[in-house]
Amino acid sequence: MPKIKTNSGAKKRFALTGTGKIKRKHAYHSHILTKKTKKQKRNLCLSAIVDKTNVRQVRELLNLR
Repeated sequence: MPKIKTNSGAKKRFALTGTGKIKRKHAYHSHILTKKTKKQKRNLCLSAIVDKTNVRQVRELLNLR
């Protein structure tokens, strides 16, 4: 039986923490930054944890069962 491939887009976008949670980056930080406040841009730089409603989908994309 062949190996299951990891989704290559997902492996670039998500990372596991030491406790097994999944980290993600914020959207809206790549362009049209002139109209966004400094605080908004600063907070978009930080990483976030994937919401529990999406964890199952992301784990399937990363083949973490």
